[in-house]
Amino acid sequence: MSAQPMIDIETLFQPTHDERARQQFVSTLRKHAIVDLRNMLKRDYEGRIEPALDARGESPQDWHGVERAMEKEQSYRFYSAVRYNAQEMSFLSVQDPVERALPGMIEVAKDASARNPAGGSLRIPANFDVPRYVSALDVHLVPGSFNAEYTADDVAQGAVIWFGSKVFAGRHPFRKMPGAVAESVAQWLRRKHPGFAPRRILDMATTSGKNLLPYKTHFPQAELHGIDVGAPGLRIAHAMAEAAGIPVHYSQQNAEQTDFPDGHFDLIVSSFFFHEIPLKSTRTVLRECERLLAPGGMMVHMELPSEASVGAFENFFWNWDTANNAEPYYTTYRAQDPVALCAEAGFPAEASFAHAIPDWATFGEEKFERYLRGELAAPPHGSGGWYVFGSRKTGAA
Repeated sequence: MSAQPMIDIETLFQPTHDERARQQFVSTLRKHAIVDLRNMLKRDYEGRIEPALDARGESPQDWHGVERAMEKEQSYRFYSAVRYNAQEMSFLSVQDPVERALPGMIEVAKDASARNPAGGSLRIPANFDVPRYVSALDVHLVPGSFNAEYTADDVAQGAVIWFGSKVFAGRHPFRKMPGAVAESVAQWLRRKHPGFAPRRILDMATTSGKNLLPYKTHFPQAELHGIDVGAPGLRIAHAMAEAAGIPVHYSQQNAEQTDFPDGHFDLIVSSFFFHEIPLKSTRTVLRECERLLAPGGMMVHMELPSEASVGAFENFFWNWDTANNAEPYYTTYRAQDPVALCAEAGFPAEASFAHAIPDWATFGEEKFERYLRGELAAPPHGSGGWYVFGSRKTGAA
């Protein structure tokens, strides 16, 4: 008698016609804010505001000066209002269908954890201490952040973040596929380091696991692990991986101190993680990466571009999230030198890096190869590229 097939938990999310229309509208509005209005704002600054400041001898010296010049301008106020509301609505727009489907989603997640048909696993310890830098904020304006639980075996926050993120990125021209970061990093790693064959891969702050699963395609021999402080996201991530037939070992852990042994991984990755934690925690996590990597192992973290890597207006644009998106550590993180952070954590500076790589899905094979040969530059982060930093641990692989 054959085993009962896994239900794909995503199929339980069934918005009504009006809910779907609302989500499509919000996707379009957010794209308008993050792409169209961003470009409008830059044109207004460079074509009107900056020349007037120059004429008065008041040219901004850094992003703080740009912010002071822009904060009372109607163009910036309109942009901020649209962007804030579009951000908030991305997650609000999926709450009703998630709530309707929640009992079924919980049962599917429990079934996945009990049977593990793909061979993965899920560890959720009792009384886990979620750090206050996550639990005290509605990070990204997500009600309940990553960790809130309202019932036994809850998956609600994981579902809201997963489906809300689809709305969030649905019309963005450079986010064409789930797992785009992992696909791009994996393509870059395979071609830049053709002999690299990790035995175990760890994704820190994995949330739904969408930027972990693609590594199995590129490194089929690797055992995949994902950790996060939010149990609801891990439950839904595990259910999705099991339904996809991909064995992943998920566990609720704080990346500052994990329970894995020394040298357990050959590749450690993350996506949009470090700007959401205090700088002290960033340093601790990077030291933990150094401990967890085997000799010859690599870490590749996709993150926001550092302040030093972009100009004053771009820094003003990126740092908007610090005060407006419940991400108070954003600016402090971006002010750091990623290579220096790697060196502080014990990695050799000469083996460390911080630069943009192209988004694989939108750049394409031919241009990606030209980028690797040095014939093309990678597009900027957020406009067809991903800013990555990391290092390789000393010693033979």
